[in-house]
Amino acid sequence: MPLLAVDGLSRSFGKLVVLSKLDLTVEAGGIHAIIGPNGAGKTTFFNLVTGALDPDAGRIRFDGNDIVDLPPYRRTALGICRTFQNIRLFGSMTVLENVLLGLHCRTRGGLLTPLLGVPLRRPPAEAGARRRAVEILELVGLAGKATRPAVELPYGEQRRLEVARALASEPKLLLLDEPSAGMNTQETIELEALIAEVNRRGVTILLIEHKMSLVMKLSRVVTVLNFGSKIAEGSPALVQRDPRVVEAYLGSE
Repeated sequence: MPLLAVDGLSRSFGKLVVLSKLDLTVEAGGIHAIIGPNGAGKTTFFNLVTGALDPDAGRIRFDGNDIVDLPPYRRTALGICRTFQNIRLFGSMTVLENVLLGLHCRTRGGLLTPLLGVPLRRPPAEAGARRRAVEILELVGLAGKATRPAVELPYGEQRRLEVARALASEPKLLLLDEPSAGMNTQETIELEALIAEVNRRGVTILLIEHKMSLVMKLSRVVTVLNFGSKIAEGSPALVQRDPRVVEAYLGSE
């Protein structure tokens, strides 16, 4: 049984059809990329999976559960989390506090409990949350900057912090929306290593990305969208040779 199964998913905005009867499955344990030109429906698909938008038609099943009617917070609790194409950190909060916010759905203390200052004696749940947050920051290479305001981080590190905050929710499926956007070559190499390590630790990854070198190196399966429809799917090598893909996307670069 696939971790994520989408059947006949459709969404329009007025007369503009953004997704049309999309069928897609994501197997547990892999890295699955979605590529296509701007406006192909990729981010809309993420919004439908996470509950930010409702579909006009179709089914979404996650880990065997029909989730199409669930609100976003219920989907997060089931194990779906995402990052965004545009960075959405809390810039005035510290690096550590941003990750603690991501831990909220897995702790009992309430959203603001870890952020209301330092009591003389922290409750065990809060202390455990902080330890876990530091572990995640170590994974993404930011433990040494835990007390710095997020806004002070360089761009590439802010991207990694977004991944850290998403990982704090303990996702089974992590959706990355153009995580390398705006990164230089070295930052992209570091991100590639991080994504591979996160996947190695058991997190299934669904990736939207325009940098084909990253897609082709990391992905086991690539789905190609164009004008809201799937035009190709398969291994990176197979998709790269597909003439429809070359015409619609790869050949345009």
